[in-house]
Amino acid sequence: MLARVLRITGWLLLGWFVLTIAIVALLRWVNPPTSAFILRERIVAAASKPGYAVRQRWVDAAAISPHIKVAVIASEDQTFPDHFGFDFRSIDKALDEQERGKRVRGASTISQQVAKNLFLWPGKSWIRKGFEVYFTVLIETLWPKQRILEVYLNIAEFGKGVFGVGIASESYFRKPAARLNQYDAALLASVLPNPKRLRANAPSNYVRARQQWILGQMQGLGGTSLLMRLE
Repeated sequence: MLARVLRITGWLLLGWFVLTIAIVALLRWVNPPTSAFILRERIVAAASKPGYAVRQRWVDAAAISPHIKVAVIASEDQTFPDHFGFDFRSIDKALDEQERGKRVRGASTISQQVAKNLFLWPGKSWIRKGFEVYFTVLIETLWPKQRILEVYLNIAEFGKGVFGVGIASESYFRKPAARLNQYDAALLASVLPNPKRLRANAPSNYVRARQQWILGQMQGLGGTSLLMRLE
């Protein structure tokens, strides 16, 4: 009986690995119709009184301004062109801050955020983190950097119920994502740490300060020429 249980468990695990690898490989070319976080937000919105709209529409990479691509790298993950999914220096720093009892800053890379937002759920459990590591490795192995950034910009939350740079650009600036300038891009990127509280359409002093910081980081990284390193 034990041997049978182990055999069945082994086949189930093998099937899960094959399925997840196949799905991630397929998403290199097929645009995901939604994400785990968007589905969760739709459920929350439907249960809210009053409810609110959850909006997302896919925009291909060629129709996204290079300025917003640089802005999110400058804001969220400046080692994105060079790492294989994980920024170990930031992780070490976050662990050190945790040991000192300080407020821990996020150390997740863009690749990790794609893995979490696309497939997983919010939270800080070790189980969820383990799944995040697994999917991050798959994404970095099977997708080019340009694809990772494209998916990130289409599933990231830029405001309550506002997912993806396409809807965010039209909602906040009345223009398509292709026409975002560096100031628009830095303002959008400035709300990413907490898009439900920080607002690009009514920026606080904190958001404006972050916008200026991101603009400086964008310039320091070489502006849109940074994107050549993703090829």
